[in-house]
Amino acid sequence: MDHVVYLDAAGHEYEKMLAETKTMIIRGAAGRKMPYGRVSDGDMLYFMNNDGEGLVKLKARVKTVFNSGKMSFEESAGLVGDNQNLLQLEEKQIKRWAGKRYLVLITVEDVREIDPFPIDKSSFGNMDDWLPVGDINRVKL
Repeated sequence: MDHVVYLDAAGHEYEKMLAETKTMIIRGAAGRKMPYGRVSDGDMLYFMNNDGEGLVKLKARVKTVFNSGKMSFEESAGLVGDNQNLLQLEEKQIKRWAGKRYLVLITVEDVREIDPFPIDKSSFGNMDDWLPVGDINRVKL
């Protein structure tokens, strides 16, 4: 399964992933929303910055996935803190994710730059920062 993932441009996630100082992606919410339960070891992630450029420029393979159970604020904040060395979050990002009831932590490997390409987002009505596309060639323009 292929996924298109938006990276936080303000958090310099693209640069950190390319430098391999950031090897874990985090998503979370009050409920079990995308990508909770929808990502598996071996899936491919295609990354683009959330800066409006609209180009996929980086890809990586999912090494491991952790989907949390329902957590308290303290448990969630602790999980973020315990993984900060892999997440490399900036303070604003820590505040965004710490305290979410459900977290998904995805460790990646084989991170590499690719020839940039835009995608067709028309079949994704609810634009989110995570798009499960099945096969990347289906949405590649």
